Amino acid sequence: MKTVYVATEGQKQYICSLIEHFYTCMFPKYFTDNEIETFQSLGILQFEPSIYDGTLKEAFAIISALQSLQVIIEYISFHHLQDHYKHLFQRNVEQLEQHGISFPLTLEHFLHKKDEYVSMYMKPVHAWVM
Repeated sequence: MKTVYVATEGQKQYICSLIEHFYTCMFPKYFTDNEIETFQSLGILQFEPSIYDGTLKEAFAIISALQSLQVIIEYISFHHLQDHYKHLFQRNVEQLEQHGISFPLTLEHFLHKKDEYVSMYMKPVHAWVM
């Protein structure tokens, strides 16, 4: 008999908020609205219910992979790309794919920010903005 701990609802919500952060804060800096819309239609960074079990171990693996990808992307935007970061990036992408979350982008996609990144996907700065 094996004991398995289930991820809490808070952890599931945190995973969803990390994914939302990619779509609202990170992707608009590097991709056009049309590209982001294509990402959504392709299911990039979305759960595959048939693969995701909802265990505590799996939730921690997904959270750590998403957080690591965010840090790596933010770091390389201010520093030079190094092979070490390519390896870390790829390892975290593979970690997500093991849990049914597709992320077919490479680190090279995040090397150059767009000059202007006004996007319908970005969250408004104030509640009064419509």
